[in-house]
Amino acid sequence: MSEPSSTVAAYLFDWGDTLMVDFPDAEGKMCDWHHVEAVSGAKEMLEDLSAEHRIYVATSAKESSEQDIVVAFQRVGLDQYISGYFCLSNLGITKGTADFYRAILANLDLNPEQVTMVGDTPEKDILPAIEAGLSAIYFNPTGADNGCVQAPQIRKLTELITAQS
Repeated sequence: MSEPSSTVAAYLFDWGDTLMVDFPDAEGKMCDWHHVEAVSGAKEMLEDLSAEHRIYVATSAKESSEQDIVVAFQRVGLDQYISGYFCLSNLGITKGTADFYRAILANLDLNPEQVTMVGDTPEKDILPAIEAGLSAIYFNPTGADNGCVQAPQIRKLTELITAQS
């Protein structure tokens, strides 16, 4: 993976299957699930990155409010590393468009080159972020062939720590 720019002020992370496991059989809001779990390496990586960068969650969750998302992160102990949460309920824009990312930039008062998006879904996380001018890192834990993604790829979240060293 190529090293992220030293000008990165903030990282945006997808929620489901990037920072927390999105169990396919679970129904309803993640904050209400009987069992919630952080993705392997998420805590270690967030602890490291949050020491020098602001960390935000950018999610396509349609049912969950910002407070619901906070509760889910509290349940796995990741909330302490997160500076804020962006979702449909507080932005009024659905994720998967460049406008979603532009709205986040406006909220943060940052330029696109100061923000890196990390996510596991090219269509919602990577391609629209790049279209909005952000850099992006494709979290691809299975190593799936996805030739359409022109972004650095990682298979483990802890690779982001290595990239910053």
